[in-house]
Amino acid sequence: MKTLSLLIFFVINITCKENTTVYICNSPGAKKYHYNSNCRGLGNCTYRVVSIEIEKAKKDGKTLCKWEK
Repeated sequence: MKTLSLLIFFVINITCKENTTVYICNSPGAKKYHYNSNCRGLGNCTYRVVSIEIEKAKKDGKTLCKWEK
């Protein structure tokens, strides 16, 4: 029963996380996404910071910012 509860918890957690809104710098060269719009990694963005779904960011080849890890 405990194993089943843990499995359900992880499935729900993963599912919820994949529908998360993340933030990116809307420049052509941007390669990272951020969970927090005030992330230190967005400080150098000279373009607009926009929010998108994490799935779209990953499809566009973006990876998680090193400051968010």
